[in-house]
Amino acid sequence: MIISGKELSATLKAQMAETVATFPEKYGRVPHLVVILVGNDPGSVSYVTGKAKACEVTGIKNTTIRKPETITEDELLALIRELNEDDSVDGILVQLPLPKHISEAKVIETISKEKDVDGFHPLNVAALWQKQPCTVACTPKGIIRLLKAAGVQIAGKRAVVIGRSNIVGLPVAKLLLDENATVTIAHSRTADLASVTRSAEILVVAIGKPRFVTADMVSEGAAVIDVGVNRDPQTGKLCGDVDFEAIEQKASVITPVPGGVGPMTICCLMENTIECFLRRQ
Repeated sequence: MIISGKELSATLKAQMAETVATFPEKYGRVPHLVVILVGNDPGSVSYVTGKAKACEVTGIKNTTIRKPETITEDELLALIRELNEDDSVDGILVQLPLPKHISEAKVIETISKEKDVDGFHPLNVAALWQKQPCTVACTPKGIIRLLKAAGVQIAGKRAVVIGRSNIVGLPVAKLLLDENATVTIAHSRTADLASVTRSAEILVVAIGKPRFVTADMVSEGAAVIDVGVNRDPQTGKLCGDVDFEAIEQKASVITPVPGGVGPMTICCLMENTIECFLRRQ
């Protein structure tokens, strides 16, 4: 089964739109998401456009602030602090990656924990591991939704996550643990990685290496979640971290690139924005 993130996200966004439509009467306004885009990277521009469209569909107010690549780190941090203090703003997102002269860690730490719709703030990451209320990172949240929607039983299964970032790898491992899976966290340089991945009943790959995972690395009937978005070096087309065409023949379920995890990431961003709004009411 190919898991369509587009179909599931469309259903969830329609449900959110119905909920948001009741907010003006209940709260006097709708949630407000501010997205900051630095520079003109085509991929980043595309992502920001997708987020703006999702806001329109769900009824969330969206403001996109575009800044030149030459903006200084101090100027960007000052803008974020200003938005932190703005009571009309419920969620703040700074599109990554940023120019090399700007510290992504400083940017993430400067966004208020209460307005961190990405779920990247250190306090949100820490709260997730401590099972405290928090904003959960969008992509890991979307992955769990996809698995459940596809009927994949997580409890009691052996899961392998390739990738250790605070954005995807570590939080998705934690969410799988919370669903009572047994989880192994690996990386692209793990010794005898193929033997590790072949043990997985659920395999999540998030390393940013085109077609890195080949068919011989996947066990028959595994559920494969591909988080990677890369350019195929031979064709120039978008591809994932796994060899989709070969692994599709072995996997019980698999996510395509594009159209798999990506739409769910944006869908969960909308959900996080609504949650941040409701916490502030």
